[in-house]
Amino acid sequence: MINNKKVIVIMPAYNAEKTLKITYDEIYKDFVDEVILVDDNSQDDTKRISKELNITTIVHKENKGYGGNQKSCYKAALKAGADIVVMLHPDYQYTPKLIPAIVSMMAFEQYDAVLASRMLGNSALKGGMPFYKFLANKFLTCFENIFTGEKLSEYHTGFRGFTREVLEKLPLEDCDNDFIFDNEMIALLFYNDYKIGEISCPTKYFKEASSINFARSCKYGLGVLAVSIKYRLAKLGLKSKIFKSDAKRLNLSEEIEFF
Repeated sequence: MINNKKVIVIMPAYNAEKTLKITYDEIYKDFVDEVILVDDNSQDDTKRISKELNITTIVHKENKGYGGNQKSCYKAALKAGADIVVMLHPDYQYTPKLIPAIVSMMAFEQYDAVLASRMLGNSALKGGMPFYKFLANKFLTCFENIFTGEKLSEYHTGFRGFTREVLEKLPLEDCDNDFIFDNEMIALLFYNDYKIGEISCPTKYFKEASSINFARSCKYGLGVLAVSIKYRLAKLGLKSKIFKSDAKRLNLSEEIEFF
């Protein structure tokens, strides 16, 4: 715990057998009360390794997508009594050593959410991010800042933390089940006037680190543009799906099957 806040790290996993242990071993267990991994019907030994590491493990019987996986992660963390939830990809692209810093920014009630940015400190290219992804990240972030009126350095990091209040109140159930879920979540944070903090984070690109292919990257990019435009229209009064007052929050009554 930090400042009497229960901290849970969630790991949305898919085929992470080669990097799960090294990622888990770098988590400072003194700061984290529990680690929960949701295996999205992996085709390797991710779930077996997770159990061997004594990680609380949930296994989807069918693949639900990256966003669908996160929904299961957040539901499990909230049911376990988390006050603060940190999402950490088990592919070792982000360093778990920053978890105490991320948590502290929320535990002492300075921020409602914290993003670990690869764009602060120029660590992205140094860590091996492909140049085309770097340019796309910069362009999309600039576009989003214009349409949201905010000034984040990056919207596309997979290393992020949230308070319990955020996860309970945002209409995450109606968000997409694919990669655009991440972007919709940030848009909802701004739309509901939550405070987002950022921290500089080094990154590592290597063969075993998960990364979406070019085609899916293009689909994601178009989705980002669409979310930004819908956000601006919602601010002007033209509501759509997740920006409506009757959008659905996470359903915590659903049963969770542990592995």
